[in-house]
This record gives sequence, structure tokens and C-alpha cells, in this order.
Amino acid sequence: MLDAVLSLTVLAAILLVIGAWFLWRRTGNAKNALLMVLLAVVALANVAIWTLPDAGGEAPLDKLEQGAR
Repeated sequence: MLDAVLSLTVLAAILLVIGAWFLWRRTGNAKNALLMVLLAVVALANVAIWTLPDAGGEAPLDKLEQGAR
């Protein structure tokens, strides 16, 4: 289930960047476009926190899945 949430988060981040580009090109509103890009960066950072392994070589997502079994 968490895999689906992380996948949707990545897709949302991609759509946020695309939407920011369209917003900036159509209206020239750089402030809102930059905020959308910042939100995408924060979302991708959260995905990275859950999926990248730590010094021990195990990702938090793996630890969570092992505890559920």
C-alpha cells in the first residue's frame, strides 16, 4: 500500500513541476510557480527519505515491511 502512495507522490511532483511551468508561461506569475516547484521538491525529498538506504544498507520502507510480517 505504501508503494502506491509513494508512486502517487512522485507522479504528483512531476505534475506540479509541469503545472508550474505552464503557470509561469501563461501568466508570468513566478511566485506561485516557484512555490509549486518547492512543493514538488519537498514531496520528492519525503519519498527519498522513505526509500534511500541508511548507513546500514536498509531503507525505512524495508524496515516497515519486515515489521508487518
